[in-house]
Amino acid sequence: QVQLVESGGGLVQAGASLRLSCAASEHTSATYNMGWFRQAPGKEREFVAGINWNGGRTEYADSVKGRFTISRANKLTIYLQMNNLKPEDTAVYYCAAARAIDSVVRLQATAYPYWGQGTLATVSS
Repeated sequence: QVQLVESGGGLVQAGASLRLSCAASEHTSATYNMGWFRQAPGKEREFVAGINWNGGRTEYADSVKGRFTISRANKLTIYLQMNNLKPEDTAVYYCAAARAIDSVVRLQATAYPYWGQGTLATVSS
């Protein structure tokens, strides 16, 4: 069982930056494709960014392209650098992982069986 822990959320003003981190609590020999999702109040959870097991492929939601960057440090540690934040980026951000069967970054939440508890990012106008 993989347990993911997110950190780095907080309250910032529009235009500021935040860096989210996600790390696993256990060492594993398996490889994982990973992603960031977010859920704003009253809205469904949505895909933000994903990265494949070796960091060679990334995908982004159109709403964050050019502002957010996903990267990974090792098998189960990833980051989300969020620049030029907007009030509409306010949400709980979740880290997700799925054992890699290929190098495709999947955008559907249902493709990821492992999830963290989330970290709240609030952007004020």
